[in-house]
Amino acid sequence: MRSILVITILSYFFVADEAKIFSKCELARKLKSMGMDGFHGYSLANWVCMAEYESNFNTQAFNGRNSNGSSDYGVFQLNSKWWCKSNSHSSANACNIMCSKFLDDNINDDIACAKRVVKDPNGMSAWVAWVKHCKGKDLSKYLASCNL
Repeated sequence: MRSILVITILSYFFVADEAKIFSKCELARKLKSMGMDGFHGYSLANWVCMAEYESNFNTQAFNGRNSNGSSDYGVFQLNSKWWCKSNSHSSANACNIMCSKFLDDNINDDIACAKRVVKDPNGMSAWVAWVKHCKGKDLSKYLASCNL
């Protein structure tokens, strides 16, 4: 029993080491440094708004409950049917990456895939949360206190 407790506690440390919850401004700075401000015509505020509503800025966000059997991964909730490869079902894998890579605290690969997603004809409309909460809205509050 004691060994199970120790293993459980240690597993929390390993998980915590790989997950990160960004602050709004921290994510905005990271996205800006990676060339996301104005990328494919979308302002930095659009990206930050989308990430807030998709994952609450959590790199380890996971949604495995899509009606088509697919799952969403990481800070941008990138979908396993189209953008990444999971072991549970087939995928177009347009970003040529394992979905699990979107669950660590290094979001460079998440950003690269998001750039790929937005190049498709749907643009940011690929993200339902962006359409519902961000599209056509005043997004100035997302960057107001960030001093970018």
